[in-house]
Amino acid sequence: MATAAITAERETYLNSAYGLKSWLLTKDHKRIAVLYFITISIFFAIGGTFAGLIRLELLTPEGDLVSSETYNKLFTMHGVIMVFFFLIPSIPATLGNFFLPMMIGARDLAFPRINLLSWYLLIAGGAFAIFAMVAGGVDTGWTFYTPYSTSYSTTYVIATALGIFIAGFSSILTGLNFVVTVHRMRAPGMTWFRLPLFVWSHYATSLIQVLGTPVIAVTLFLVLCERLFHLGIFDPALGGDPVLFQHLFWFYSHPAVYIMVLPGMAVISEIVSTFSRKPVYGYAFVAFSSMAIAVIGFLVWGHHLFVSGQSLYAGLVFSFLSYFVAIPSAVKVFNWTATLYRGSISYDTPMLYAFGFIGLFTIGGLTGLFVASLGMDVHVTDTYFVIAHFHYVMVGGTIMAYLGGVHYWWPKMTGRMYPEGFAKLSALVIFIGFNLTFFPQFILGYLGMPRRYHEYSQEFQLLHVLSSAGASVLAVGYIMPAIYFLWSLRYGPVAGANPWGASGLEWRTPSPPPTHNFDRIPVVTFDAYDYSTVIPTEVNDVGH
Repeated sequence: MATAAITAERETYLNSAYGLKSWLLTKDHKRIAVLYFITISIFFAIGGTFAGLIRLELLTPEGDLVSSETYNKLFTMHGVIMVFFFLIPSIPATLGNFFLPMMIGARDLAFPRINLLSWYLLIAGGAFAIFAMVAGGVDTGWTFYTPYSTSYSTTYVIATALGIFIAGFSSILTGLNFVVTVHRMRAPGMTWFRLPLFVWSHYATSLIQVLGTPVIAVTLFLVLCERLFHLGIFDPALGGDPVLFQHLFWFYSHPAVYIMVLPGMAVISEIVSTFSRKPVYGYAFVAFSSMAIAVIGFLVWGHHLFVSGQSLYAGLVFSFLSYFVAIPSAVKVFNWTATLYRGSISYDTPMLYAFGFIGLFTIGGLTGLFVASLGMDVHVTDTYFVIAHFHYVMVGGTIMAYLGGVHYWWPKMTGRMYPEGFAKLSALVIFIGFNLTFFPQFILGYLGMPRRYHEYSQEFQLLHVLSSAGASVLAVGYIMPAIYFLWSLRYGPVAGANPWGASGLEWRTPSPPPTHNFDRIPVVTFDAYDYSTVIPTEVNDVGH
């Protein structure tokens, strides 16, 4: 009898509003965003662990920690997990999922069930990747270059590629959901030019997801077909063309860079405006620059093939287009800087992350022009220069923006504030650790250190030691927010509805927001970033 009573009580709990079943079957976009947040945090920890092992191996010139085969698997799984299961879904699936409907005055996304399905697809894809990792790993590099991936690797290529293939559908469905929501569910008065720039950037990102992700899905499917059935698609020994794979892969994977970084730019626009107490300078230019990046980004994939044997004419065209795509990004950086000019700047933690993003992303963007130049690219292709450039854009850009966004919206998501002093310290530690990790790699690459080597010449050791030391500092910086965010859930000061005095519709709801966001759909009568309509009475309540 007692056992039956306990079982009934447990079943009642699981079916309650706070039970496990209610979370796993939820259609609330905010809860789904939390599920994504937990999931990608786990993937980030796994990918970061691989990175730590890589840096430990590179402390010494000899390959004395792991074998060459194991090292190949480490950097491959680091890239696969971080790119496909963290960076791509990081901001859209968490902050975008949570706040995009609220920012346009909607009660949910257009397709709540598809939204939940998207999370399950990411989980399913991640399960295949984790299985491959546990079963023995994959050694092709995250780019799966052929013909090695199709005919020669003896590792778990099929399971890993299948995991990415499934996760791609999660990305497609999320993008489709965002596009339809923005078109069909804006509140009365929420015209296109009253949309927050966060929405504009996510709309542009969603177009890339819907149009570009099927290409990588088909490409990986062809890899699986050739590996299973020995078709002559990419392997020249079977009559295939390995450069065709590079064209197909980078046609998606360079726009995928903007899937990762455009949402980060969206976050920075919101933070810069809020903490300078000014509308974003040149709102229309910033909005259309997101659309320009989405369009031009599909035209620059060929700069990844400068040393593949493509014609000089094609190389010149792709080089020009690669320089051209930098213009919309430069517009954003210029307009953020102009917004800060003569603004009433508050140096709260989200703003520190925004400053870090602007500085690091600018370095990443400028070094991108180096690898877009034919002569320079021949010299630095497949060296640590490329690794440093990529991480300045992805880690210095996307992850800095992601952390800035989480700090900015944490009070709204949880109803609690975090310890500001520790948060500022973590932002500083991350900034220092990041530069110490990756700036020496620019020098390593220019001096000729190849990437993906676990043994190297003695003269490169000092720079590798600096890079590994920086990685340990960076790891401490990433662990700190995990600690104080968990602490704040129980002990953090209660946050008001609008602790930062921000202007968006999401700040006009309680913290945390109710299930349907708004009791009544709001009627929008003000422009984006109109601070004259904001009454930040809650700011003093939390000491800001």
